[in-house]
Amino acid sequence: MSKANRFVGSPVERLEDLRLLRGRGRFVDDLTAEGVLNAVILRSPVAHGIIKGIDTSAALAIPGVVAVLTAEEIGRPVPTIPIRLFASKLTEPLEQPCIADRKVRYVGEPVVLVIAESQAIAEDACDAVVLDIETLPPVVTREAAEKGQSLLFDELGTNRCARFTAIKGDADDAFRNAAYRRRERFGVHRHTAVFMEGRGLLAEWFEEEGKLVVQGGAKVPFATRKALSKQMNLPEDKIEVHEADTGGGFGSRGEFYPEDFLIPFAARYVGKPIKWVEDRREHLACSNHSRETEVEAEIACDKNGMVLGLRGTAFVDSGAYVRTNGLINPRNVSQFMSGPYHVPNINIVTDFYLSNKGPVGTYRGPGRYETDYVRERLFDMAANDLGIDRVEFRRRNLVREDQMPYQLPQIVETKSGDELDSGNYEVTLDQCLAEFKWAEKVEKYDGKLIDGRYHGLGLHCFIEGGAAGPKENARLVLEKSGNVSVYVGSSQVGQGVVTVLTQIAADALEMPMDKIAIFHGSTTGTKEGFGSFHSRSTVMGGSAIVVAAASLQKLMREAAGRRFNCAPGEVTLEDGKAQGPGGKSLTFAELAEEDISIEESFFNHKHTWAYGTHATHIAVDPQTGQVEVLEYVAVEDVGRMVNPLTLGGQAVGAIVQGLGGTFLEHLIYDGEGQLLTGTFADYLLPTAGDFPRIRAIMTGNYPSPINPLGVKGAGEGGIIPVGGIMANAIASALRSFNVQPLELPLSPPRIWKLIDDARPAEAAE
Repeated sequence: MSKANRFVGSPVERLEDLRLLRGRGRFVDDLTAEGVLNAVILRSPVAHGIIKGIDTSAALAIPGVVAVLTAEEIGRPVPTIPIRLFASKLTEPLEQPCIADRKVRYVGEPVVLVIAESQAIAEDACDAVVLDIETLPPVVTREAAEKGQSLLFDELGTNRCARFTAIKGDADDAFRNAAYRRRERFGVHRHTAVFMEGRGLLAEWFEEEGKLVVQGGAKVPFATRKALSKQMNLPEDKIEVHEADTGGGFGSRGEFYPEDFLIPFAARYVGKPIKWVEDRREHLACSNHSRETEVEAEIACDKNGMVLGLRGTAFVDSGAYVRTNGLINPRNVSQFMSGPYHVPNINIVTDFYLSNKGPVGTYRGPGRYETDYVRERLFDMAANDLGIDRVEFRRRNLVREDQMPYQLPQIVETKSGDELDSGNYEVTLDQCLAEFKWAEKVEKYDGKLIDGRYHGLGLHCFIEGGAAGPKENARLVLEKSGNVSVYVGSSQVGQGVVTVLTQIAADALEMPMDKIAIFHGSTTGTKEGFGSFHSRSTVMGGSAIVVAAASLQKLMREAAGRRFNCAPGEVTLEDGKAQGPGGKSLTFAELAEEDISIEESFFNHKHTWAYGTHATHIAVDPQTGQVEVLEYVAVEDVGRMVNPLTLGGQAVGAIVQGLGGTFLEHLIYDGEGQLLTGTFADYLLPTAGDFPRIRAIMTGNYPSPINPLGVKGAGEGGIIPVGGIMANAIASALRSFNVQPLELPLSPPRIWKLIDDARPAEAAE
């Protein structure tokens, strides 16, 4: 891209880290304002019920309490959380009201908002509120949801809120003529993204200007502004939304939540700044959940192991409402079941059902973690049944380079399809096998009992979609210092976007990195922006910078040409100077007197598709069911690497997150819809010493043809294969027991029970 620089492709250390490591971060809880008040939310203690009455008189009588708000004070109709992705008239009635109105549908739903001079006073006031809720039968299982004897929305007449059908070819015909078929039922458990600190907001209302300023709106600040504009009847240009530092987003942070309306509304209502930060119990109960899926799937092959078709049905638990992007999970389960493989015939139907649990949304690799688990388990089973090596089985079925772009199934209900953009999937498979020393380890360890533990190997090929459109904006300003300020619509959610975008801008402008300043995550920097989700920041934000940089350089040459009295084409920009004929020159600082700036957009309606292979070596203790990950190797091709260092960190972090979700993390509800794992004593997370032996090898051999950088989104690929590869490795280790893990999580008690249930068969041998 650049003649003078080669920052793109270099392992530049993160520019963000020095400030954060020195304790100079500005997280939401670090923010304050003069006269700030504190907000605490009283949440529903029951999963399903009719609100008969709310007595707030005792709370209002407590000194220091400024306001106690219910649906009555907010006004009816109560604003609802808008659906950001795949909105339709069918799902609008299922949107969540920002505060419970007449009915509650999950434990943790906001019922009362208390504003007080301190958080302690607000908490005491919450305790003083008297709720009168007539309980209704809760819906907490698939069976209860499907029976519909208890309905979350009576007017709907069913608990099913959406269906997604992925179709390609003629699956029924393929199965009729198949030499081999196998059908299994799989389950993926409910868990969630647990970022470092809880969500939070600081909202200020400026009465004289009629302006609202909200800090803490991460990920999609422009979408948040648009929603607030409608809910609060304010022009968008009277609302500012700014992100703060975050300890990760992972799809869950930054989507619109009830608090994103309640706190700004309260600030306007009382005329004072309002601050709210959720505690961990609130986070586990109320931030978007994800993953809970049951799938009955069937594979058809010919006698040589060529996959002829996949078909099946899936059930995805939506929780109590359809939230901003909750429809992505079930859609992806259907559409991406085939992954990186050529499967000519597909028919996958996914139903999305309401339940009296926390609402779901996206979580890193939404729907793809789940559907990959199902496919890769079926592939290992089919390979074993057919007597074909599992590596060879995959190799035979991978999409070939000459098949690109490769068409994926179409979703019938939305008439939407997708296609894989570029790559050679066999190359990453072979590189992973070589790096892992697969053949040597299979011979030495696979299925063997060594020092009291059974060893097993797992393999998983995958694709990772990224770069959701429709566009992204970048505004570049030549400053009076001669430096360039770059304002982007992308957001920083811990992924190192400042470092990566600085590298791209420096190369595009042929300037040193220290002459570039990136500004992000604010509705004031650009006319519009679309934020950070679907691994889009580098592709979309970076490409917008490339487009805008070319326009800025054009303006600079034109301005210098006017000063030099020459054509713009005679001007060169180099070493901080504009140089013209006859030795004439201007520094960029001098040129900045012309007030040079430009805002451009990069448009894209196609997705990028990174891809790769993971391999692992595990050991299972049959006495306890404990699984130790002895080695994990990931190879992924991302089209073109901007920063191998941050990229590798993304991959390793995602793998660890996936291992936590596969082995430890589990949101469990009882029969009354009460969350039983609402603290870190019950909801277990991986610690630094749990999974130390992970290697991520990132390559950039096959650039994407759909953007000028050639890059592909790569923030989620690490997590997608983890459930499937671990289940396959455990099955391989415990083959003498004929153990087949069909349900996640792979916790020690579950693995121990699988072994124990198989022991009579072992003894009979």
